[in-house]
Amino acid sequence: MSLDVSPKLLAEAEQGVVREEDFVATVRTSLPYAYDLIASLATELRDGTLEFTDNQTPPPSERERGQLLRALASDAIRGSLERHFGVALAFQNCHRVAAFRPESLTGETYARFTSVRSQVLNQSPEFRDC
Repeated sequence: MSLDVSPKLLAEAEQGVVREEDFVATVRTSLPYAYDLIASLATELRDGTLEFTDNQTPPPSERERGQLLRALASDAIRGSLERHFGVALAFQNCHRVAAFRPESLTGETYARFTSVRSQVLNQSPEFRDC
């Protein structure tokens, strides 16, 4: 799944200058499921007192799953979304994405969520082909 890059953004990239706001807007329109999911996690985190918020609901289709995987597999996309929403993202299986407060990255909860043990415990046969 590729981003739908406008001719204007492509021309800017060819000139060497890409504004991150323009890139995030492209991500928003190209990967709406992923963008909206991360936006909702960031809002829930900001409005609450929990150390992190996460999604444990599988995407409605493979199209949406592909959007989420694309957003989290790309360092540029993931980093832009983290900066845009002011969160740190962590990812486990095909759809379990979590938003952490950036200051939580050195804490026990983040270490536990991103541990090898947690990765193993969050596997199941239905995730084999996702």
